[in-house]
Amino acid sequence: MPDVLDPAPYDALLLLSFGGPEGPDDVVPFLENVTRGRGIPKERLKEVGRHYFLFGGVSPINAQNRALLDALREDFAAHGLDLPVYWGNRNWAPYLTDTLREMVADGRRRILVLATSAYASYSGCRQYRENLAEALATLEAEGRELPRIDKLRHYFNHPGFIEPMIEGVLESLADLPEDVREGAHLAFSTHSIPETAADTSGPAGQHGDGGAYVRQHLDVARLIAEAVRERTGVDHPWRLVYQSRSGAPHIPWLEPDICDHLEELHGQGVPAVVMAPIGFVSDHMEVLYDLDTEAKAKAEELGLPVRRSATVGADPRFAAAVRDLVTERAAAERGKKVAPCALGALGASHDVCPVGCCPARAPKPAAAGADSPYA
Repeated sequence: MPDVLDPAPYDALLLLSFGGPEGPDDVVPFLENVTRGRGIPKERLKEVGRHYFLFGGVSPINAQNRALLDALREDFAAHGLDLPVYWGNRNWAPYLTDTLREMVADGRRRILVLATSAYASYSGCRQYRENLAEALATLEAEGRELPRIDKLRHYFNHPGFIEPMIEGVLESLADLPEDVREGAHLAFSTHSIPETAADTSGPAGQHGDGGAYVRQHLDVARLIAEAVRERTGVDHPWRLVYQSRSGAPHIPWLEPDICDHLEELHGQGVPAVVMAPIGFVSDHMEVLYDLDTEAKAKAEELGLPVRRSATVGADPRFAAAVRDLVTERAAAERGKKVAPCALGALGASHDVCPVGCCPARAPKPAAAGADSPYA
């Protein structure tokens, strides 16, 4: 086998995701998992869960992860990369701890983790690492041999993540009526987070106004907007906007909200908008409700033509990007000199999260980083 496709020293890849309910009876228990420790009453959770009930109580994220698993396994097999792929979730079955038990029972001792979050932030990176540490602590208490776990770097600017999104924006523009197409604006959307969490995202040296979270999203938005201009000859104005806010009203979160932005653009006489959810790997509930339901309803109310471009999902180019990330990290672990593949101004992200990266308000042990108790 060519060295570039050698996964050693790793013997498994773990797809680590958020999880979601797969029926009406799952919604409240799922939300109890998500909000554990916050003391939120069950009646309030039922109200929060109304988004899920609109879709039969089923989040699309699990089906989308199954499709990604299939795409990864197909790509690995086609390119001779002998690496089994497992799947575990933070908040719903298959649970992370159960999957790690299975992996240990299968003899897996060096595990790479692919999180379904492309950017740096507490909720998008460190919280996953905390969940890994909690799962390892459980296995340790059970007397099981612990595997060594590493996490793949942030892939927000990998060509295999960027190119499908460029294509999605181009297809959405082409789907707009011809008389409004050239004047359309691009709204690049991601999950809003508290400003304090954004400001402390990424390594300590990148903390500041918006932190790594905002800078990474802005770089991706620029890459896509520039590619659209190069391929169409039209320079579409764009802005990074936010969605899915869930915090207390008195706490500042990143703005503007997508619906507010649509109102502003309509007031300026903008003829159409393409909403591009660059902050999301797949079309899960935040995309289906906050964009396809809520934002589209606002656009209809305004009489503003909008289209929503596709997320990356199980696109073969993304599966190929994961293969590239795996072989890149494996080669580096073997002491090989590697040239990480990354577009834009920021370059490739770090392989190992440093101390102080995306800190939590209440510090907890986190695996797969420089401060991991499970080296």
